[in-house]
Order: sequence, then C-alpha cells, then structure tokens
Amino acid sequence: MRRFFKHLCFGFLVLALSITMSAEAFAQSYPAKPIRLLVPYAAGGATDIMARVVAQKLSENLGQQVLVENRAGAGGNIAADAVAKAAPDGYTLFFGSTGPLVINPFLYARLSFDPAKDFAPIGLVGDMPLFLVIPVSQPVHSIKDLIALAKAKPGKLNYASSGIGGTTHLAMELFKTTAGADILHIPYKGTAAGVADMLAGNIQVMFDVMATSGPHVKTGKLRFIGVTTAKRSAFAPDVPTIAESGFPGFEATFWTGFLAPAGTPREIINKLSTELAKVIALPELRESFASLGMEPRTANPEQFEAFIRSESVKWAKVVRDSGARAE
Repeated sequence: MRRFFKHLCFGFLVLALSITMSAEAFAQSYPAKPIRLLVPYAAGGATDIMARVVAQKLSENLGQQVLVENRAGAGGNIAADAVAKAAPDGYTLFFGSTGPLVINPFLYARLSFDPAKDFAPIGLVGDMPLFLVIPVSQPVHSIKDLIALAKAKPGKLNYASSGIGGTTHLAMELFKTTAGADILHIPYKGTAAGVADMLAGNIQVMFDVMATSGPHVKTGKLRFIGVTTAKRSAFAPDVPTIAESGFPGFEATFWTGFLAPAGTPREIINKLSTELAKVIALPELRESFASLGMEPRTANPEQFEAFIRSESVKWAKVVRDSGARAE
C-alpha cells in the first residue's frame, strides 16, 4: 500500500511538472498567430484610433499582428460579452474602458457577463481628462462662480452629455452631488452635438474632452474652468482641478486598458503586460495620444485590478444617486 501511494504521489508530481512546463512553453511560443483586439466603439472615434495606434506598436513588439475588431453597441456590452466568452488563450483581448467595466454593471438591470469575474486585467493604457466647459457669454470664470450661479438659479441651467449613463453624464452628476448644485440634464448622442448647442446658447455647462471643445476654447468661444483629473492636465496646465477648487478627492476620467478572458495563463498575461508598458512609453505613441486628448497611463495586472475595484465602488454610488438606468 505504501508503495502504491508513493507511486501515486510521484505520478501527480510528474503531471504537475508537465503542466507547468507546457504552460511555460506555450507562453514562450506565444503569440503563434494573430491576436484579435475587440474595441467596444465604432471605427473612427478617439478610442478606436487609440486602440489602433497601440495595436500597431504591439504587433511590432510581439512579431504577430494585433487586429482591431470594432464591436460597438449597448454601451460596450457587446464587445465585453464576446471577450468574456472567448477561449482564454491570449488570442482574443478586450480594449476595455470605464463604461462596460465599472459603470454598466450598475446602469443595466442585467448583463450577460460579470466584469469582476470574467476578465483578467493586463494593464492600463491611458486617461482622457474631462474639462468643465462653459460659453464665454456666461458670467462664469471659476467653479466657485458656476456653483454660485447654479444656486442662484436652481434648475435653470442646462448641461449637455454624450448620453444617459455616459462618463460625461455621470461626471456631472457626481459634481452636482458634491457641489450641491441643481443643473438640468440634456442628453445628446455624443458631445459634439452638445457643444454645438452650447455655441448656439442653449446649453450653459458640460463636461467634455479636449478633442471636441479644445478648438472652440482656442478661438475664444468657450472656456475651461476645471478638469476632473487628480493633477492638472498637461493639455491645459492653467486650468485648476476640481479637487483643488474646493472638492478634495474629486476625480472622474474616461480610461482604457487591455484585458483578457478570465483563465488566461498567467505567463501570457505577464508577457502582454510587459510589452504593453513598453509601447505606452514610446515617445511617438505619447504624441499620438496627445493629439486625441489622452494622457498615457500604465499599471501592472495587480494595480489595474485594484484600480477597477476602486472605480467600481465610486461609480456604483454615482449611478445609484443619479437614478440613471439603461435598457
């Protein structure tokens, strides 16, 4: 009997070693074919362009093509679901973002995937700051001025967003709650339409990205009075953060990162994370990001996972307090 158990233990040891060695060998030979990178938004937008820039450089580093595949719809849920159900072999990746990963779980009554369980974080890619924008026709030059005006005219000021449940919508809801301001929400299909209505005099304030509002700030038609990042943005260093304007800890950005299906071998996750960090550090990539109003940001898998958890806690409360729901 003792000899039997000895042979049995030896067999398990050999099996464990063979599995470990095969996993390491698989990781060393990875990637052996093209990789699909699913983007949850339509082609041509800032997020898509960003994904393609990163994919091109990552292809060069890995020696295999990283092919961008756009799966727009349902606030990013369609792409997220496809990756969550893909084989965990490193050949299907998700260009995840704020919406499908930390907002949609609380915005939608039911999802076909669980962001907390169905993905293996690889690394962050970048942050897109949101700027608090007002038309120059408004007697507002600071966040303090805006709050004073909103309190003097409760429910009379309108703010635009890219749509219900979007980052620009919920960032303003977070600001309203924090500042105690009553401002009416007018949702649009994208912030460009909201900016157009602001220029026409129908919208008094909104959160927007540099790419859309920046040109109008340069021509003197709009004004930035605050930014949602923890530190001042390199794109507009003279614009104070909302945190330093009397609301410590305020931060709300649109961020992106790489994720794989849960169960993907750790060796592959680590390899992708290392190569992704190298790509993000490239000067030419940082220049491309700057043209999109995106600030590069890196994080290893553990840091990215912790970041997603903290963001989920924050946005869960914002969605709940705002009463926002999506079908």
